[in-house]
Amino acid sequence: MTSESVRPVREEGKTDEDGVQLNGYHISLISLLNRHHQTPLGHIKTGRFTINKRKKISMELRNKSHHQPKNAVLMAMFGTTVEPALNSLLLIQRKIQEYFPATPVRISFTSNIIRKIWQKRALDPVYVSQHKNIPAEIMHIRGPLAAMADLHEAGYDTLVVQPTLIDAGEEFHDLTNYVKALDSIETIKEKYKPFKRVVIGRPALGSFGPRHPYSLDIETAARRLSADAALAKQKGAALVYMGHGNNYFPSGGSYLEFAERMRQLYPDVLTVIGCVEGFPSRREVTAQLQMANIQKVLLKPFMIAAGIHTIEDMAGDEPNSWKSTFTAAGYTVITISKGLGENAGFAKIFAEHAADAALDAGIDLK
Repeated sequence: MTSESVRPVREEGKTDEDGVQLNGYHISLISLLNRHHQTPLGHIKTGRFTINKRKKISMELRNKSHHQPKNAVLMAMFGTTVEPALNSLLLIQRKIQEYFPATPVRISFTSNIIRKIWQKRALDPVYVSQHKNIPAEIMHIRGPLAAMADLHEAGYDTLVVQPTLIDAGEEFHDLTNYVKALDSIETIKEKYKPFKRVVIGRPALGSFGPRHPYSLDIETAARRLSADAALAKQKGAALVYMGHGNNYFPSGGSYLEFAERMRQLYPDVLTVIGCVEGFPSRREVTAQLQMANIQKVLLKPFMIAAGIHTIEDMAGDEPNSWKSTFTAAGYTVITISKGLGENAGFAKIFAEHAADAALDAGIDLK
């Protein structure tokens, strides 16, 4: 044994946590591991030092098992209070689960208002008895941070957070910061880190960065919505999507590029898109319809779930709804109140993006 393999430690007769008998010196475990294949089975003996090899191997296996990551996928959805609209969200969950049958796939809602409504419903025995088909996970829905804490308490230390968002707007920006903050937590002892890894997947229309060009994600989304273009063509109508948008985040570019890609892929149909908030607005949609001399429109939500915005803002009978406004302007209006998440091909996008996020981070989802 060379002088590099021993160093003075502790007092004589003590045993360290790795099972090495210490008599004034501590044998370098690295040196022992490098040499153990040359030593007969049973005990490793060198001078006054004795190590039980079986204990050593048992310790190594226990440590290796302890450090095996326990993975989960957490879906971060805006949420909905409209019961039929839950079908979109649950279909996405099923598609992700099909991708990773051995990995738990949990749901969280980002909207504080929507969560509070579900919390109130969960305390109403009459509502609960009348809606037994609603999963308990929805009835007792958690926010993303609380859901991640629940997974941590259950022993999951490696998470892929997959937002079911359309574009990389305000909400995606906030979620990304949550994930980065949790992933960056460092502790003195590594075993006390709450998470080994926490990563986030891309929205439907992609995100920034060179690894996954957003333009390809936009094209994929457009191809998955071919049935919408086919229906509009059958009806002899323009395809008009109503998105959510944002008054405080410049997300309109993704919507406009998506509409242009639809027009390129399906040139027989005029596809235009506007948002409830921000740009492009309903005003820009109307201008495009007028320029093309359109007489009939097929109106659909460009949202994951057909919730309150679809029921009231898009297809409602109020004078200011999109349907009422287009009807008053002389257009024949056909409304389709189905969220994008009800399209199995579109729902699958989120499973694919979760798989990409896991692969990029070296996470093995099974």
